Amino acid sequence: MERLRPRNRPLFSGFTNAEIEKMEKVLRDSGEQSLNWEFCQKMAASFNRSSGRAGKPIIKWIEIKNWFQYRLQDSPKVGSENKEGEIVRDQSELEFEARSSKDGAWYDVEMFVDHRFLSTGEPEVLVRFVGYGAEYDEWVNIKKAVRERSVPLEHTECSKLKAGDLVLCLQERRDQAIFYDAHIVEIKRKMHDIRGCRCLFIIRYNHDNCEEQVRLIKLCWRPNRPVNKL
Repeated sequence: MERLRPRNRPLFSGFTNAEIEKMEKVLRDSGEQSLNWEFCQKMAASFNRSSGRAGKPIIKWIEIKNWFQYRLQDSPKVGSENKEGEIVRDQSELEFEARSSKDGAWYDVEMFVDHRFLSTGEPEVLVRFVGYGAEYDEWVNIKKAVRERSVPLEHTECSKLKAGDLVLCLQERRDQAIFYDAHIVEIKRKMHDIRGCRCLFIIRYNHDNCEEQVRLIKLCWRPNRPVNKL
């Protein structure tokens, strides 16, 4: 399952220069309207039919949507409806996220479809993830796999984070970009510049203990989270 989140940073390597130029033009002309899933589906179909994609992997509509989302978040002045200095965070009012049993990653919850109690008395809910249809609905444990939604951080909020803090971090791999729980191991504080926060965060993913150095844009704050020291 691919993650659909406003703070997602998509994998850009799959797009050709011509495709990126076309998406940049659409972004300038349409702004947030480019996030419409039907629009992204049509654009993906157009790309896949073009001669420039011959011999290359098929582009999925979700990859295009993620690209637009990241560009809107990373470039506050893109789009006619953006105010100066404001980062667009579509769907930012979502209240919950749930952990999928399929890959252990966290996804935004669109709705709770149903609920039940197991023979052990454990409560479960059937969740529908944002951006996915009913075929991706999943039963998850309320106590262990549902929580208040993690919050993206502004460039000026890096001081909130300390070594040992639990965060949600975007892990990018060749074929996916999804969010996992991680702990901050070390923070390399740097002077901010016109681009925003330049600090470097060394994190350790909880699910596989791999360490990685990331920037603030990949991290999400855990509301009311306990501070877990390493």
